[in-house]
Amino acid sequence: MSWYRNAVWFVKGLREYTRSGYESASKNFNPADVEVNVSGRSFLVTGANSGIGKATAKEIARRGGTVHLVCRNKERAEVAKGEIVTETGNQNIFLHVVDISNPKEIWKFAEKFKNEHKLNVLVNNAGCMVNNRELTEDGLEKNFATNTLGTYILTTALLPLLEEEADARVVTVSSGGMLVQKLNISDLQSGNGTFDGTMVYAQNKRQQVVLTEQWAKTHRNIHFSVMHPGWADTPAVRSSMPDFYEKMKNTLRTEAQGADTVVWLAVSPEATKLPSGLFFQDRQPVPTHLPLASTHSPPEDEEKLMEVLEEFSQKFKSTSPG
Repeated sequence: MSWYRNAVWFVKGLREYTRSGYESASKNFNPADVEVNVSGRSFLVTGANSGIGKATAKEIARRGGTVHLVCRNKERAEVAKGEIVTETGNQNIFLHVVDISNPKEIWKFAEKFKNEHKLNVLVNNAGCMVNNRELTEDGLEKNFATNTLGTYILTTALLPLLEEEADARVVTVSSGGMLVQKLNISDLQSGNGTFDGTMVYAQNKRQQVVLTEQWAKTHRNIHFSVMHPGWADTPAVRSSMPDFYEKMKNTLRTEAQGADTVVWLAVSPEATKLPSGLFFQDRQPVPTHLPLASTHSPPEDEEKLMEVLEEFSQKFKSTSPG
């Protein structure tokens, strides 16, 4: 059935995920939804030095929010911060250098952040698509370490801080690519069979959807959402998917169009009128499975994913310095 899922997803993508899909969907947007002042509220955006993360941070800054940029590369992050401050006039932009593929580093950062700042909204945007199987210094497959475990650790570490605030939110940037994947908990680090970076990424993005659904069940005071930005022209797409980019570059969304739903989920009062735990595309909740695609998982698999990630998480917490 994988050929069927891939074909249906690609046809759906050509219709909905490109720039023309955004332009069609945006005719139904209410501009007032995002015409809000969020001064006094604190936002943390990972992967904020380029692409959708930077576009999101910039739009939140325009609306007066305090924005914490979490980035891996200090030099690029400093440039991004300067650009955001200059374009928005908002001085409340703070930079934190953290590698989201390094669990010990995430724990250390989160513990320090909790002692120094408040947090209303977490935007999990950092991600990677490594096309050859690479291991981090901790022996973790790099896509899994960044997209799944990193997202899990940062979110769970910051949940106590979010629980203290009114209208707390967690927004995770996933991908429509997850529609071609069924949750697979038997090979989380993709060590078996032929390694396909695109499919590993899609599996990680399915895992993020499951994480969001599970968190929504257990943390009722926080609004969780996960979303697909569409196919956008970002540095990550250009470097990780060069063939796709060459074929599609004239039809891709802008970074701002890709970030639109992230911003809506992070700032709009309308977003939290919808149930927690949903998957969004162009400001609308959409199904997490294609018709006839056989990608549904039994509840015990989803619970097992949470258990395994918690075990990983605690192992690295106990060895983290400070």
